[in-house]
Amino acid sequence: MTKRSKLLLFDVDCTLVDTGGAGLTALSQACVETFGAEGPPFDLAGSTDGGVVRGIFAHFGKDYDAALEETFYQAYLPLMEANLRDESYGGRVLPGVPELLGACEEAGHTLGLLTGNIERGGLIKVSHYGLAEHFQFGAYGDDHWDRNKLGPFAIERANEHTGKNFTAEDVIVIGDTHKDINCAHAIGAPCLGVATGSQSLSQLIEAGADLAVEDLTMPSVRGFLEI
Repeated sequence: MTKRSKLLLFDVDCTLVDTGGAGLTALSQACVETFGAEGPPFDLAGSTDGGVVRGIFAHFGKDYDAALEETFYQAYLPLMEANLRDESYGGRVLPGVPELLGACEEAGHTLGLLTGNIERGGLIKVSHYGLAEHFQFGAYGDDHWDRNKLGPFAIERANEHTGKNFTAEDVIVIGDTHKDINCAHAIGAPCLGVATGSQSLSQLIEAGADLAVEDLTMPSVRGFLEI
């Protein structure tokens, strides 16, 4: 019997790439441009841009405003692009990523993004690091500020893009934080946790990762992803 292909949904930051703080710095710079001050401390691990912006608004005593959010992104995105081009940040593609993405495609799986970045930001990052060709769709932080709501967006777009009928049973989420794990489990999908971000292997295991690995070069990754 032919094995059914999987829908593999990848987080971006600290799963596929490490920007070296280029995005974090751009958020503070955009706060200065938009509000005149750096804003609150940011905990970006697994957060959505929509959620981060809501925290910025609260910090500055502002009610949520969609037009102001767009003004903020208009400042943030070019600042982030400039920072990504700045080699002093030391941004990089994480170990094993290009090889794994290629192997997943060779196995007949469909790849998408499941990230807290807004779509424009996520695509800037994967394009900068030469990974954009692997991802034709995704779910993003401007689809919903609550990361746990993003899975259905990704499945719907995968079906639209491929003409297939993926369900949550076909999905595996790959991410580096407990929020990726929670997002996967919110749709009943397993999560591969990779300890290339701020959370350790033991933290990912404790958070309920269905498999946790030090990085994506680990042999167990290929078995888990059925490649």
